[in-house]
Amino acid sequence: MINTKYFKGKKITIVGLARSGLACANLLHSLGASVRVTDINVNMQTRASVLMLSSTDIQVELGTHSPDFIKNADLIVVSPGVPANAQPISWAKEFAKPVISEIELASMLCPSEIIAVTGSNGKTTVTTLIGKVLEKSGKNVFVCGNIGKPFSGEVAKMNKGDFVVLEVSSFQLETINNFKPKIAVILNLTPNHLDRYNNIQEYLDAKKRIFMNQDRHDFLVLNADDPLLRDVASSLKPKVVFFSKQGGLNPNQNAVIEIGKILKIKMEVMLSVFRDFKGLEHRMEEVAEIRGVKFINDSKATTADSAIWAINNISAPIILIAGGRHKGINYKVILEAARNKVKQAFLIGEARDIIAAELSGEIPVEKVDSLKEAIIKSYGQAKPGDYVLFSPMCSSFDMFKDYEQRGVAFKKTVLDLARGV
Repeated sequence: MINTKYFKGKKITIVGLARSGLACANLLHSLGASVRVTDINVNMQTRASVLMLSSTDIQVELGTHSPDFIKNADLIVVSPGVPANAQPISWAKEFAKPVISEIELASMLCPSEIIAVTGSNGKTTVTTLIGKVLEKSGKNVFVCGNIGKPFSGEVAKMNKGDFVVLEVSSFQLETINNFKPKIAVILNLTPNHLDRYNNIQEYLDAKKRIFMNQDRHDFLVLNADDPLLRDVASSLKPKVVFFSKQGGLNPNQNAVIEIGKILKIKMEVMLSVFRDFKGLEHRMEEVAEIRGVKFINDSKATTADSAIWAINNISAPIILIAGGRHKGINYKVILEAARNKVKQAFLIGEARDIIAAELSGEIPVEKVDSLKEAIIKSYGQAKPGDYVLFSPMCSSFDMFKDYEQRGVAFKKTVLDLARGV
């Protein structure tokens, strides 16, 4: 690591004790910082995280936020997913305390080249593919960020000459100051998280922060087919590289190819990775076939565009399960794809009333109380040859801690159903 002495002796408060907060707390303690952690939640996950802290010297408060945790700190580190209007962030502004994201902190210590990927859809797939391409070309690579492993949990293992590929959200980008990837990637931009942003321009402005510190020695990879991103490209400091859907490959693959070209990776290496790639868990994952009915786990689909992609890639009648926490998006956009293919939609979670209002009259909808009920009713409605598609279009935080837990719950219920038939 680099800059390790910077944090020694500093009083640092971490907001949020999920995976990133835990990794960050342990890292900072190892560097000699005085660490406190505050999390408004008291649940199995936060209690388990407390037990995984590396020292009892790390002070923790659960179920509340104390102003002293902020007022007496030299620095506040925000975990992914912490709302911008969370009380500790408001206090930090009031007390004039600097606030940074976990990726900012880890990047200060990182000696390796950083490739950062953001966008509304496809981030996890592209981040994974870049990692596999680098690995196959003989590079030492770490794949981190929202994809699973926290950046701060891996940075101590990194050396000069290594690569780190980060999946980065707009939330994380809001609290960066000096974060500077060698290659920044914005895959696409569709209306998303409009529960957090007032309009698409605010959302775009958050995404654009990914390249705000880049210079002429860095690269920015943008989607040429996205008009908002084409307009971004004028008068920028980094070298701008465009990708588009071409050559029989999908946009995600074409983005990876442009990144590979920057890194001088052979085309045959990249095409080999594409051929061998079997897809991601929770993204169009076939779980089971029960009496001719196929169940697809697409829990990673947290936008309407993701659901459209899933619907368009199934050439059979569909029973759709959707819903979760509303992010301010327009669900009507799925109707063109869904009208002649989705036989029935079962809706769950906080957004079910909103989705029902926007889809009713176009496709049959029914609101249910749980994911399990939606699965059982979907199977009851399905005929051999049909697909039950779980593509929520919403975040998971009303009923689950993340999309992974939600996907696991879907798979367990489907497999239990299969065993009981």
